Amino acid sequence: MSEHGNETSENIEEQQNKAAEKSSTLEAGDHAETLEETSKAQSVATEAPDLEALSEDSADECSPVVIAEVNPESFLPVADENNETDCHSEDKITAQSEVNESYHDTNSTFQKKTTFCTDIENSTATVKMLLPEGHVMTVAFAIGLTTGDLKNHFANELKVPSEIMQVTHDGSAVMDSDTLVDLGVQPHGTIQLEMSSIDPENHPIRPIILQTEYNMPDVITVRVQTDTDTFQDVVVEIERATQKKAFLGGYRHKVTGTEFHHSAVQTVAKRRPDRGVETFLRDTQTVETRTQAQQCTRSTATQMTSIGCYVSNMEDKLMTPGPYTTAESCAFKKLWAVILLQKYARRWRAKRYSDQLRHERDQRLAWLESEQERKRKEKEEQIEAEYQRRMNPKTKEDFALLYSALEKWRKEEVDRINSTLTGAKRKYALYKLLNEEAEHIASISQHRLVAAKRNEEKAVQALLSKCAAPKAWKSFDGKIIEMDTQSTIRARELHELYSSLNTQYRNPKDRLGVLLSLRDTIKEHDCKLTQEIMQLIDREADLMTREIKSASLEGLRKRISTLFLQYIKTPAFNPEMTRLLRVPPDSQERRKIYRCKGCNSYLPCTGFSLSVSSTRMTRCHRCIELDNEARRREDATLYRNILQHLRRAEAERNPDAKITYLLQEQDLRYLVDVVWGAQSALSASDDMRDLVMVRWNRLEEWSPWNCVLLNKDEARAHLKMDNIHQAYGKAFIQSIQQKHMLARNYFSEIPAMAERFENMDCLPTAAQSSLDVSKPVSTATEIQTPGPSASPTLDTQANMKEPSS
Repeated sequence: MSEHGNETSENIEEQQNKAAEKSSTLEAGDHAETLEETSKAQSVATEAPDLEALSEDSADECSPVVIAEVNPESFLPVADENNETDCHSEDKITAQSEVNESYHDTNSTFQKKTTFCTDIENSTATVKMLLPEGHVMTVAFAIGLTTGDLKNHFANELKVPSEIMQVTHDGSAVMDSDTLVDLGVQPHGTIQLEMSSIDPENHPIRPIILQTEYNMPDVITVRVQTDTDTFQDVVVEIERATQKKAFLGGYRHKVTGTEFHHSAVQTVAKRRPDRGVETFLRDTQTVETRTQAQQCTRSTATQMTSIGCYVSNMEDKLMTPGPYTTAESCAFKKLWAVILLQKYARRWRAKRYSDQLRHERDQRLAWLESEQERKRKEKEEQIEAEYQRRMNPKTKEDFALLYSALEKWRKEEVDRINSTLTGAKRKYALYKLLNEEAEHIASISQHRLVAAKRNEEKAVQALLSKCAAPKAWKSFDGKIIEMDTQSTIRARELHELYSSLNTQYRNPKDRLGVLLSLRDTIKEHDCKLTQEIMQLIDREADLMTREIKSASLEGLRKRISTLFLQYIKTPAFNPEMTRLLRVPPDSQERRKIYRCKGCNSYLPCTGFSLSVSSTRMTRCHRCIELDNEARRREDATLYRNILQHLRRAEAERNPDAKITYLLQEQDLRYLVDVVWGAQSALSASDDMRDLVMVRWNRLEEWSPWNCVLLNKDEARAHLKMDNIHQAYGKAFIQSIQQKHMLARNYFSEIPAMAERFENMDCLPTAAQSSLDVSKPVSTATEIQTPGPSASPTLDTQANMKEPSS
């Protein structure tokens, strides 16, 4: 490098010719000077038609140059050193001296430059060049250079000829021979110049777009507060790193000239830490040697021409020896063959594995799509079924749904009226709303009458079929055994006769045959009912002999059918009806009959709704339904479905389960709404149609303290878990246990559940519980429904008697 520094003064003319082609500064192009020639890069680059390998010399010639600044160090003397690390800095100083000498034309200009003192020549100033359209370019420039040098710098930067560029300062033109000192610039000062184009149509001046790889500018201006109200702008120059990076090869595109360097130029590979233990490969530990003799399988002999023997060489072949194969080359061929086989084998295995993953992915996506389609269809079917239930109500649940929808509509209308109207308009709107509600109730009542007529015949047929059913029980081997008795045979005959009596006949003789069979059946019993039926039979037979139309006999036939149904329901004529009557005639069986305090009807215990805290029968199901329609208008269909699903699931898992049959709808409603908040414990989903109650620990019997409310998909996944403590987090398990404690405190009054509490040795009492649990207070005359208002005080809970088994 010192030799290169000494030859600088001898090659001034050659460097001045090169300076016209180079930029005024080469610091931004340092990456182009670090290119080194690698044989590997050249060999690979020849494979691509548009890429060629880069060398250090070619990189210096073709690398793109980004102009950053004119470093004042270019005017300092260069010392000769033999240190290889100063190669880059010496080359840069030489290039900058070339630029300095190329910018000055004659000896007069050079003499003018030497008149400045050393400190001034080494000083720089910040030049802010205002371009058209309000753009500004800032550059650090030596104050000893002329305006012409500045124009050449920006001409190379903006890619326009320097002849058409005009520089002005404070509205006056600046000559090319003027320096920054002539313009009044102090060392490390700032000057603002304007630049315009003489020919803006053909050579417009546009701002440059900086390359993305250079984010840090070369010069920045920092405003420093020197006093309370005074500020000073300080110019800070950014120096580029001069350390030369190792070049490991690269490529240059032949068409575009773009350079691509290997990634190792940017980062240095990390070495593994030395653990202080010397390690060897397993293959280098031992060497196996083997000696084996080789012998041809066949012995052959050769004969040559000699004295007394001539051997013709017409059929001889000239054999040329091939290249000699060494042991190393043979071993390399074998190794390469093994590597090739391993490559294809691994490719085959990887392809099989990727195909398997792709197949599993497709199956998963297809399953997810089918599940989404299934859920969508189920949702549509539920919506369609609910719509049909509202349009054509048939059961009590359908009418409860209608009243629930009516109440929801009424509340929305009342809220709207109260929020929008006041005074007389509000009263008038409420009056109209009351009339509309009455009309809707009347319409629902009409639908109920139609449904009652439609369901009456079905109820009669179901009653008669139940009477005529044979006695059935399960044997020891699990088979169902059926047996007919005299009473069931009698009931079946009456059922068939009733069905024949209600059948429409085209031939009057068939109708007369049915009437004669009916007369023979009822004449066995002589009473007022049978006499009236026989009189009606004789009257219809007389009218049929007179050929009266069937339409005129409908009323008479309906009366005969009604009286015969009353005959069938009489236990004296049909003994099998005794077990189906609401009030049995036997005095022993009457002990199970209770009077409803709402409608004063005598009904069996199955006709009353009981909760876990009930002690006496108060109101029947019908009275509760009427009260619900008149007051709350709540729909319990969703809770009933959850309870039915729970009973079916527990019957499949444990046929001897009892707790699920002890719970009623109001108990499950308290468990779902109060304990579990009417939402899934995992996803907080509040779609009641999709929620189910399952076991928390699937190995134990279901109970209110061993349950969890989830949606159907979560329930299926939950029941497959073997260990719930590993599947769920600690906080979630604690929240579930807290809900179980609430359920224990509420349902501890059921005797069957209390037995399980005693077996578990964890029967809680209300006084011992530290949780505030809503528990209804039972009285002797009324059934309390669970609710927040029925929460007793701690004193009341302490005085309660502990339930016994």
